[in-house]
Amino acid sequence: MKFFADTAVVEEIAELNELGIVDGVTTNPSLILKSGRDILEVTKEICDLVDGPVSAEVVATTADEMIAEGRKLAKIADNIAVKVPLTWDGLKACKTLSSEGNMVNVTLCFSANQALIAAKAGATFISPFIGRLDDINLDGLDLIADIRTIYDNYNFKTEILAASIRTVNHVSECARIGADVMTAPPSVIKKLASHPLTDNGLEAFMKDWAKTGQNIL
Repeated sequence: MKFFADTAVVEEIAELNELGIVDGVTTNPSLILKSGRDILEVTKEICDLVDGPVSAEVVATTADEMIAEGRKLAKIADNIAVKVPLTWDGLKACKTLSSEGNMVNVTLCFSANQALIAAKAGATFISPFIGRLDDINLDGLDLIADIRTIYDNYNFKTEILAASIRTVNHVSECARIGADVMTAPPSVIKKLASHPLTDNGLEAFMKDWAKTGQNIL
């Protein structure tokens, strides 16, 4: 499973990228606001930093305007994935932009039917939002499983990009189900390396080592 960092903070991306675990980046208007940066400037900086897809989201609501914004965003770098919402106009924009050779990430997916029609429209990525479904007492992971089954049934090439990931369990379950990609905040990605038994074991080793009175260096 590929790991995308869900952030527009360059420093956070750089830290993860040094470990070789960042396969791409996703941004959205809220993350751009949080970064405090100009969208074109920060997106270009991120694209220069990572080799994989960098999702940059349109803010228009009509198909023609989405297409215009998408074309401008796509010019930032070759690894831009234009992000459009899963609306009828968004699907029209997806079809046009993907037909022109652009990667397109169709976002705000909350049903298997939406994922099906996005694949038919040529989406490179479909972004089902797990956490937001959990918020309304639905199991977001069930949606990932449903999309996986449908895409495998018909050999769709659209990649499942699990989004709105809130916990490390979301990550492991998405990997088990077979999501192609997961995108999560850097804080969640870092927590994947944590386990209380690891901490306890390390603490015991350090106490025993101190008793030896030895040094390796």
